[in-house]
Amino acid sequence: MTVAVGAPAAAAGPVPDPAGLSAALAGMTADPALVRGLALLVPVAAVLAAAAARRHPERDIAAAILATAWNLTVLAAVNVLAIGAGWWRFTAEGAVWHGVPADLLLGWALLWGALPALAARRAPPPLVVAALAWFDLAVMPLGRPVVVLGDGWLTGEALAVAAALVPGLLLSRWTSAGRRLRARVAMQALLAGGLGLALPIAATQAWRQPSWALGLLVQALAVPLLLGLAAVREFAEEGRGTPLPYDPPERLVRTGPYAYVRNPMQVSMTAAYLLLATLDRVFLAAAAVALAYGAGLAAWHEGERLGERYGAAWEEYRRAVRPWVPRLRPAVPEGVPGATLHVSRVCGQCAGVGAWFARRRPAGLRILAAEDHPAGLRRITYTGPGGGTAQGVAAVARALVHVHLGWALLGWALLLPGVTWFAQLCADAFGGGPRTEARFAGRVPGRVGQTR
Repeated sequence: MTVAVGAPAAAAGPVPDPAGLSAALAGMTADPALVRGLALLVPVAAVLAAAAARRHPERDIAAAILATAWNLTVLAAVNVLAIGAGWWRFTAEGAVWHGVPADLLLGWALLWGALPALAARRAPPPLVVAALAWFDLAVMPLGRPVVVLGDGWLTGEALAVAAALVPGLLLSRWTSAGRRLRARVAMQALLAGGLGLALPIAATQAWRQPSWALGLLVQALAVPLLLGLAAVREFAEEGRGTPLPYDPPERLVRTGPYAYVRNPMQVSMTAAYLLLATLDRVFLAAAAVALAYGAGLAAWHEGERLGERYGAAWEEYRRAVRPWVPRLRPAVPEGVPGATLHVSRVCGQCAGVGAWFARRRPAGLRILAAEDHPAGLRRITYTGPGGGTAQGVAAVARALVHVHLGWALLGWALLLPGVTWFAQLCADAFGGGPRTEARFAGRVPGRVGQTR
């Protein structure tokens, strides 16, 4: 195409109007499909770039996974709450969960979870929180028409930062550095409950049942969930690690629930899904997936790694303990140090407790006199194979695990947070408090020891 010399500029076509171009761009950003696409693709691209920038150790991968899962779970609850409170709402069709677009939720979780875990691991946490919160404050008003903000949207934003961003960032930092083991394990247990049970129950609305049915179901669920929680606790106390494959225990765990069944966490979740299937058949599929994963990929992967790492000890343990069907009595594989329960011989109540355990021949537990302990003891004291100790009600609860699966369930229930404290309070109120008795009574006059 040619243009004659001296022809007016208009002959070459209309000149684009900058104002019109701005309006066109504004219209593009107002397109719901574009808003949803950018909300997911930008965080995904940022995370992939951070992952490719350098080689990350396994702990950083674990940190990114956990932080994203934490934000995904908490942000789902915050968004549902925000819709109900009128802080903001979404106008979207397709891939919507309880009124929340799934792509926006996933992008938000990646932006607050995996991205700082991989790209800003060494930056000061207050600076990371401030930067991400500022970015969110700037971007959320641009989300129209998909995101429609209400008058109190800053309240919802503050709640999201406090409940999702800050704890998720701390969890990722603790995981990367290998610190705060108890806090990491507790947050992982909350995550498993949120992602594995709470969100599916909310999504299927299986909770809409008569109160008597829910009451029976909660009682039935207590049995497998106790097994799973006890397994998580055992990983932390005896193995010094967590259930996450990238953040595993430092040594082979063969005590507690693992003395009864090799896969207590998978057994716990599968049994819970089977019970929930009485309310909604979709949980049958969830149970099948959990069973297939635990019996297939997880068993193969973990078996290979454990076999390479622990050799004969793993093989001997695998022969002694079944993967899915719990034993009635705990197995005590060779090479596992025994636990001890120190009980006073001169305190009538204590001696009765010791005699009760002795009659039941606990596996892997020695019952010794508290008077023979080198340190002063004021309560019944349990010392585990890994050297951890417990006293009073907690000691009795730990010792019950060595007796029988039924008594072990009672022991794990007593070890739940808050339950131990309340049970000890009741025991002290009824005369089971700490006592001081004559040590080596009749043999060392005048020497006083602490035995209960």
